[in-house]
Amino acid sequence: MRLFAATACVLLGLATLVPAQAQQTAPKWSPRVQTVLDTAKPLVHSRGNRLPLYLWPAMDPGVADDATAEYLVRELDKRGIGLACSWSPEAKDQTLARGLAVARAQKKLGLMVNCHATSCTYSYFNGDEKTAHVDARGEAFFDSSFGGQKMGCPFALDFRKETMRERVEMFVREYQNAGIPIDFLFADWEIDGPIEFNRAWEASKKCVRCLERIPDIDNFASFQKALREIRNDLQRNMLTEPVLSRFPDALVGNYAVYPHDGWRYWYDYFEYYVDGQPYQPDQRAKYRKWYDDFPGAGFTFAMPVVYTWYPTYQWYDFDDPDYRWFYNMLLVASNAGKSTPADVPVISFVHWHTTSPPKDPDPSVRQFSEEKYQELLWHMLLRGTDTFFLWCVKEEDAKEVSLLQPVWAAAQEYGEFLEKGTPVTFEVPRRPGPVVSGLRLGNRVLVRRTDFGDAPGPVNLTIDGKTLSVKPFKGKCRILTLE
Repeated sequence: MRLFAATACVLLGLATLVPAQAQQTAPKWSPRVQTVLDTAKPLVHSRGNRLPLYLWPAMDPGVADDATAEYLVRELDKRGIGLACSWSPEAKDQTLARGLAVARAQKKLGLMVNCHATSCTYSYFNGDEKTAHVDARGEAFFDSSFGGQKMGCPFALDFRKETMRERVEMFVREYQNAGIPIDFLFADWEIDGPIEFNRAWEASKKCVRCLERIPDIDNFASFQKALREIRNDLQRNMLTEPVLSRFPDALVGNYAVYPHDGWRYWYDYFEYYVDGQPYQPDQRAKYRKWYDDFPGAGFTFAMPVVYTWYPTYQWYDFDDPDYRWFYNMLLVASNAGKSTPADVPVISFVHWHTTSPPKDPDPSVRQFSEEKYQELLWHMLLRGTDTFFLWCVKEEDAKEVSLLQPVWAAAQEYGEFLEKGTPVTFEVPRRPGPVVSGLRLGNRVLVRRTDFGDAPGPVNLTIDGKTLSVKPFKGKCRILTLE
């Protein structure tokens, strides 16, 4: 996920909407927010107290006056969308002023105050030689297998902790001093801190500190555990504790950190498999053994990543190209849904356009169809996802919003099921065929069935010893009764 290039939006264009308050000139906000306003339609069904929909292009509108902020917050809320503002220590005064203007409007309207702290989280590994590995000759070296980031020794970061904590804490204090709550804060802290994949294991085996402090370093599970425990400590120090110490009810989370079943079914754009690392095979896929770092990080919501990663398509031999995407993405979503406690919200990152393709992509890699992508979104909602967070680049804004927001808006018709229902299945068929998902509420079950190939017969689900027969019902949800 190339979020490093997607920094806070700057004020570039005139909006076409005018605040209710009399203004002499039209307000200014970012073109990306205007695209969202133009594309997303107002909700027909209220979202009640459920989480809003989060959209990367609906962040950082660039407004700083209260009247414009309030109008914009209202307009987005009509569409079910939560506006988030980014913090940047390098532009503290500017980003704080804009963030607080939006936050005041959100507080006034009884909406969640949403914050984005990625810029505050870079970097523990800041290039300082003191963060490097040290070899047997006493020479410093970095692990260069993560692109341009200089990844160093996991045991050399204590001196960075106070500085990194203050980068977040300075904003949290300002919100508290202004009497503004923080209800939701996320970050995309990825390529920094200890990560056990790529060539990290190889590098640590050459580092005298790592060799001394990880006695069973030749065992990957021991190596993984050691690094993830340090990573957890860094995340708590930098993200969780500064927010929750002042706002204990806040939702705090980080990209790609979520409860799971011990395996990760996807690779980020900067990751690749190295021989010797444990994995679970599935056709040509190698699902990596994953450490459960969600509890140790102290986060209060789960943030799985359900993307159309380019390599995924060629992992599988399904004749139906859509099922190559659908199968893997539903594995990821089901993994998070079945593993996350019911009282912990699941906010899933999603993206439809083929994600992170090479400069010369293989023409045989087919784009996920719009129809089946929208079906996937429905199944995610019926398997534990509470809301979505769209990431995309600006050229994709209109299409991505036009696919995602209508599904989320239509789902609000079933708000009672979304709030109180329990998923009835997390099964992902290993071959193309009918896929069924559902939420149970008492003796009623909200179900959706999506067929791949010719599968005219019913699918039978066993729920508490009772059989629920789900017949084809293309493109619709149904509420069935358990007899």
